[in-house]
Amino acid sequence: MMLLLLTIGIFLGFFVQTITGFAGALIALPFLLFVMPLSDAIGYLSIFYFISTPIYIYKEWKYIDKQLLIKLAPSSFFGLIIGIIVLVYAQPIFLKKALGLFIILYALNSLKEKKEIHLILKMKYFFGFLGGFFSGLFSTGGPLYLIIIKSETSNVKTLRATMFGVLGLITLMRIPILAFEGILSLNQFYNAIFVLPFFIVALLLGNKVYLKLNEFILKRIMLGLLFLSGIMLLIKN
Repeated sequence: MMLLLLTIGIFLGFFVQTITGFAGALIALPFLLFVMPLSDAIGYLSIFYFISTPIYIYKEWKYIDKQLLIKLAPSSFFGLIIGIIVLVYAQPIFLKKALGLFIILYALNSLKEKKEIHLILKMKYFFGFLGGFFSGLFSTGGPLYLIIIKSETSNVKTLRATMFGVLGLITLMRIPILAFEGILSLNQFYNAIFVLPFFIVALLLGNKVYLKLNEFILKRIMLGLLFLSGIMLLIKN
């Protein structure tokens, strides 16, 4: 059961991640948390983010806003450290409920008509800190980074590519910290090998769908899945 739900979660998460540039962890975590503690789930997600990062960066390099990545790196790093400390020492049940609430609020907020908020431009470092914090705590900093990057560019290709870039940067920072805290284990790497073929298929299918993307329908399906995932996390002990 653990390997089955791990495979389903990683497949669906990185399928969506490849299409949109974010939300992989938001999709995958509810499946993983049914069969493992939050810290183990973050470990698995980090392994697969680490594998996918070079692929994403290589394919999207020319569209990435490198200057924005440099600006976000310091605040993201400090937020990441604090998030991982909370992950290690906080209560798992509380974290599950908080994650469920976070997903529901994000899904509901995404249904609203967006208006540009210029204040975000002045708060990019604060959002970078929060993005790092939630990346360390839940591996779900993507929505916060999306807010920052969306305020900086209106080009969809740049937005998606820069999301790959910033989440790749977070992954490179996170792996050594997780290893130091003892969250990563050899058993996780053995299980990741089993899931790897399904992960590769998810990347290939996600890229095919991206090339034929109907953004409106895809967004509604994704938000519906996120909302249901959040509900499940709130009601499950």
